[in-house]
Amino acid sequence: MSAFGMGSGLVIGVVLIVIVLAILASCINIVPQAHAYVIERLGGYLDTWGVGIHFRVPIIDRVARKVNMKEQVMDFAPQPVITKDNVTMQIDTVVFFQITDPKLFTYGVENPIMAIENLTATTLRNIIGDLELDQTLTSRETINTHMRANLDIATDPWGIKVNRVELKNIIPPREIQDSMEKQMKAERERRESILRAEGEKKSTVLVAEGKKESAILEAQAEKEAAILRAEAKKEAMIREAEGKAQAIEAVQKATAEGIRFLNEAAPSQSVLTIKSLEAFEKAADGKATKIIIPSEIQSIAGLAKSVAEIGKEA
Repeated sequence: MSAFGMGSGLVIGVVLIVIVLAILASCINIVPQAHAYVIERLGGYLDTWGVGIHFRVPIIDRVARKVNMKEQVMDFAPQPVITKDNVTMQIDTVVFFQITDPKLFTYGVENPIMAIENLTATTLRNIIGDLELDQTLTSRETINTHMRANLDIATDPWGIKVNRVELKNIIPPREIQDSMEKQMKAERERRESILRAEGEKKSTVLVAEGKKESAILEAQAEKEAAILRAEAKKEAMIREAEGKAQAIEAVQKATAEGIRFLNEAAPSQSVLTIKSLEAFEKAADGKATKIIIPSEIQSIAGLAKSVAEIGKEA
């Protein structure tokens, strides 16, 4: 009996040791990178554990919340919003946020994610309500900036920092989409017509410029040809004048040479008279109808005739 009691006591002791070791092991906590643990003691906030190994008192200490310190992304469902010109559209947003204070995140708001979603929807409605449809479609960057600033201020007491807010999709009503598609089609057709007209205009201008350039080149060629013809004619006239001058010079030289020869020969008056008559004979050449003979030559001619008649009588 005592042996059985001793065995039971040993088992109970072993069990107690195992339970104590298990409790002690459960009191050892290792916090991973980019995480934080919020610790409570007897229901009240005690401490925030960072990365590393930590020990807590059994039973009276507990991990109230394990907080992820990484940047997180929340993609919220499309929200109906109304623009300033009473157009209802669906807009879904993407919020990038990061927890900066685990204590405020744990005790600041009951459900932080739901609070961010509702705050995003109300902020979006307030901003879009001041914009018209065209402004909403073309002012995404402005809307994103305003939303991020407003959300960051509102979530600061919750230990949350909003880094970026992006409008993922802006979905206007079906009839608005059809109207926008028709407008875009008309705009594309207008641009196409403008481009075609500009192309035709440029083509016409280029053709006209080509014709003008061709006419200029032809005029220049004709001008150069006329100049060359004039220069050739001028050169021909110069050469002809030079030829005539040379001929006159040659005749004058020959005449001067003949006169010099006659002067050197010292001909008599009779010879000169006979040469004069021969010259008149050549001048008449049987074609002249009237010849005027100087008186000196007439007297000499009469004398010659008389001499000829006396010779015949003898």
